[in-house]
Amino acid sequence: MNGAKSVSMELPLDQILRGECVDVMRGLPTGSVDCIFADPPYNLQLRGELRRPDDSLVDGVDDDWDKFSDLEEYDRFTRSWLSEARRLLHKDGTIWVIGSYHNIYRLGAILQDLGFWILNDIVWRKSNPMPNFRGRRFTNAHETLIWAARGPDSRYRFNYQAMKALNDDVQMRSDWYLPLCTGNERLRNEHGLKLHPTQKPESLLHRVLLASTTVNDVVLDPFSGSGTTAAMARRLRRHFVGIERHPDYVEAAMARVAREVPMTEEAVRTTQDKREAPRVPFGSLVEQGVIVAGTVVYDKKRRVQAVVAPDGSLVCAGQRGSIHKMGAVLTNAPSCNGWTFWHFEREGALHPLDVLRQETLRAAAAG
Repeated sequence: MNGAKSVSMELPLDQILRGECVDVMRGLPTGSVDCIFADPPYNLQLRGELRRPDDSLVDGVDDDWDKFSDLEEYDRFTRSWLSEARRLLHKDGTIWVIGSYHNIYRLGAILQDLGFWILNDIVWRKSNPMPNFRGRRFTNAHETLIWAARGPDSRYRFNYQAMKALNDDVQMRSDWYLPLCTGNERLRNEHGLKLHPTQKPESLLHRVLLASTTVNDVVLDPFSGSGTTAAMARRLRRHFVGIERHPDYVEAAMARVAREVPMTEEAVRTTQDKREAPRVPFGSLVEQGVIVAGTVVYDKKRRVQAVVAPDGSLVCAGQRGSIHKMGAVLTNAPSCNGWTFWHFEREGALHPLDVLRQETLRAAAAG
């Protein structure tokens, strides 16, 4: 998509900005980001769920982390930052919002009220969930991500093939089984304690960004925290803008980003969806003399053959059509990829027409 590139030049790219999210978002240009990932406050304190039975704070959460006086205040805050998020999104952009049962239903309702178009809800099933300390409910073993387009007419990005490849060539489902953030991935303070109480695992953000963005897209995280979104954006060669009010988190997140090594150009090429490749009409190869009119082309076993016409069509037994149509006609198939079905002869060996297309693309890219 790369839809917001002209506006994104005005953005403070690849930075984490310190401040309150709504205030900072109001200073950013309209339609300037391609994707948003948001991990907002979960509204736990209103429900009295930040403390264990011994009254100790869960995961070291401080009293100011998730403080709202009532649900109306929480909803006003949610509506404010989601309104800004929608303004900042490119018309074809998408947003991911993560939460638990404490807040995800309120988030979903407000998203729809503001005009977002929900695409999926994803269940992140945790392979190593925290126990239920009070022992009065089921263990909370999952969180929910809502994935939504800016509106019903958005031509949003979904990298279907990348998700399928990530899932051993099986269509990716809406339930993701991933572990919590643990081990060396977990950021810690000078006392060896968890730096951030809700640090998300890299595997989760890797999947989110790989699914819905492409190289050089701009990703906004209005609740940057420990910087997982920013780090994964850098790794995958996306741009990021983070917002975080806690100075210790900003410092730690930027240091984390600096340690990330972006993937190579070769990795970029191999992970791009084939649908993103520039279109090369077969007729243009004939025009350029890459393949000469009158050339005979074959299927890979030489069972059928056709002649290349000057207009890029193929002719066989009085029939004429595109490389795709003629491949389908001659094999009685409903469809055919002519680039891989038809072969040309070079130095005594047969090669698919796609070889000529790839050679042409490489030559164009080189200069």
